[in-house]
Order: sequence, then structure tokens, then C-alpha cells
Amino acid sequence: MKRVVILLILLCGFGISAQSNDELVRHFEAYYKQMQKQGDVQGIINGLTHLNVLAPSLERVDTLAYVYMLEGQYVQALNTIGIDRKMDDSDVALEVKAKSLKAVKQPARAIEFYEEIFKRNPSAHLAFELAELNLQTQNLTEADKHIAYGLANVKDDMRKAFYETQQPYEVSLKSAFMYLKALSLYNKDRKANIDGTLDILDATLKESPNFNLIQLTKNELLRQKQMLQSQQAEEDKK
Repeated sequence: MKRVVILLILLCGFGISAQSNDELVRHFEAYYKQMQKQGDVQGIINGLTHLNVLAPSLERVDTLAYVYMLEGQYVQALNTIGIDRKMDDSDVALEVKAKSLKAVKQPARAIEFYEEIFKRNPSAHLAFELAELNLQTQNLTEADKHIAYGLANVKDDMRKAFYETQQPYEVSLKSAFMYLKALSLYNKDRKANIDGTLDILDATLKESPNFNLIQLTKNELLRQKQMLQSQQAEEDKK
């Protein structure tokens, strides 16, 4: 009899626990929806975090990581979703991993996720990301491949934003690809290819006069060219 009573108490406890968990899930689902209505990002993060503890799902994990990414909290996004590549990664998961790894200065790891995104849905904008990342890792062959794809598929209305000035600005995506093409040429031979690189930059600057980054790069290359010429003149005197 005593054992029966104990068993009944345990079963009742489990029932109450299950009921409480369901109530909590409903509470935080309502809380999450309300935070969405109010545009309260921290509230959205809190609601999703509680739901992932109470009733975890891949969709909620992806959504939480995506919200972190949009808020510029890239480490938190990666901690939420992980950095391993999985066969069942959703499009959202791939985007979070790619952009967050790029943001935390892990270009080599970001490339593999951008490549998977590109396989699923190739575009000129993704080709730019891959070209830029491959330039950072000095994989010029891959960079050139994506630059060629981008120039072949870019549309006149496609734009690319740059942020090196206090006031962000946009140029045509084609001009952005030409800038990467110039950088790739320069990196193949930083002495012999200065003039060729300057030619590409000058042509691009005519198309996009507001492309401040090209002007900065051009000024630096002219400085390097002048220094090399001075060194050569000194050697000729000897």
C-alpha cells in the first residue's frame, strides 16, 4: 500500500510538471509575439531563449541566432548556432554562420558557408562576398573566378555600399567588382603591376566618381610607385 501511495504521488508530480511546462511554453510564446509587435529586440531574444530551453527546435535556434546577427552580436550568434557545417543547415543558418564568421575576422571559415549559399542560390552579390574573402586569404585564383562571374552577371541597377567614410555611400556593383579586379592584379606582383592596377582604378573612378575607397587606394599606389622610382634612381647612381 505504501508503495502504491508513493507511486501515485510521483505520477501526480510528473503530471503537474508537464502541465507547468506547457503553461510556460504558452506564456513565452505569447510574450515573444508581444515583443515582436512592440519591436523590442531584447524582449524577442529573451522570449526565444526561454522557448529554446523549454521546447527546443532548430527553427527557433536559427531565428535567435539570426536576431543576434542583425543586432551585430556576432559572437552570441555563433555561440547560439555553432560554427560547424551541417548537411541539414537551413538557408538562415548558413547566412548567420557566413556573415558572423566574416564579421569576427574568420574569412577562411566564412568562405565555406558562402560557397554553400552560392551553390544553392548563386548571385552577383554572393560572388562579390566570395571574391573579397578569397582576396583576404590570398587565394587569387578563386577570387578571379568569382570576379569573372560577378562581372558577367551583374545588372546595372545593382549597388554595393561602403563604410570607410563617416557617411556610408553606394557605388554600382560593377565598379565594386572592378575595384576587386584591380586588387587581385596588384597582389599578383606588387611592383610590376602597379601601373596596370592604376589603369583599372582610373577607369573605374570615371564610372563612379564618388568611389572614395578607389581614390584612397590610388593615392597609396602612387606613393609606392614614387618610392620605387626613387629607390631605382638611387641604385642607378651607384
